[in-house]
Amino acid sequence: MMNTAALETAKKNVFTKGFLDIDLDPTLDLFAAIERLKKEKNAVVLAHYYQEPDIQDVADYIGDSLGLAQQAEKTTTDIIVFAGVHFMAETAKILNPTKKVLIPDFNAGCSLSDSCPPALFKKFKEDHPDHAVVSYINCSAGIKALSDVIVTSSNARAVVDSFPKDKKIIFAPDRNLGAYLEKVTGREMLLWNGSCIVHEIFSLEKITKLKVRHPHAKLIAHPECEEPILRIADYIGSTTGLLKYTQTDDTQEYIVATETGILHQMMKASPHKTFIPAPPNNSCACNDCPFMKLNTLEKLYLCMEYETPEITMDETLRLQAKKSIDRMMEISRQAGL
Repeated sequence: MMNTAALETAKKNVFTKGFLDIDLDPTLDLFAAIERLKKEKNAVVLAHYYQEPDIQDVADYIGDSLGLAQQAEKTTTDIIVFAGVHFMAETAKILNPTKKVLIPDFNAGCSLSDSCPPALFKKFKEDHPDHAVVSYINCSAGIKALSDVIVTSSNARAVVDSFPKDKKIIFAPDRNLGAYLEKVTGREMLLWNGSCIVHEIFSLEKITKLKVRHPHAKLIAHPECEEPILRIADYIGSTTGLLKYTQTDDTQEYIVATETGILHQMMKASPHKTFIPAPPNNSCACNDCPFMKLNTLEKLYLCMEYETPEITMDETLRLQAKKSIDRMMEISRQAGL
């Protein structure tokens, strides 16, 4: 255990930059230690499906963006430890201003969120004053504050359909999800030109060859993927949707076009089935989100032990951002999601 002076130095020089450079006892049972800290500190661990398997296994709740937001909204604990990326922890703080919200690595950002700077988007919105703003939850609190309603891949269609047909819509920041929504809803939207590095890197050529080698496998894809991948997919859905599909569908093999973290839950739910990560167009064997994978079990433990890094937010910004999230939650409840 660190002494008080060493802890304060660590907080000032290390934690505030998002890194944890502390030597742990190699014999420490991190799973048991995290469970102990949950009870001692009245904390809940929320984890996204894209986290490493160890974090998923120690989490109290695992889900996609919609499920995590819903869980964060109703939690009664004093501390929320969010094993995901920064915008997810921000969302938890927006919904829980009086709770302490922690994230294992402060540098766990999001390429999609970064592709939509609030200052530029504000000007874009001002140039189209007759448009409603629908934003994907993969965005900063600043973008949420500029939005009329937030969506996730689970509820995006329901949200878009909730607007009158003649209402003009700006959709941000994911152009691929926006294009997919245009196709399934039949309405044209003004799309911000943002994208996710994970879902844009899948190789159509390599997936096509993989399908030849596995003729009975179904290709399932997240709607953040580019249109050529979605065009040949057997099923398109949110992360939770993909997981549920593999549990209810009779197929025994799946090529999975989304971040590889979800394969852990797929294999746990259907151990008799085969899951193949869709190949990217680089030399890697699978498609991992470098930001999601910044979180580790060690960082999760240290984050809980020393209660840092912590998510803080200006109250005016929080209240502005909360309006668009509240609207999403309301539409989701009405749609039974």
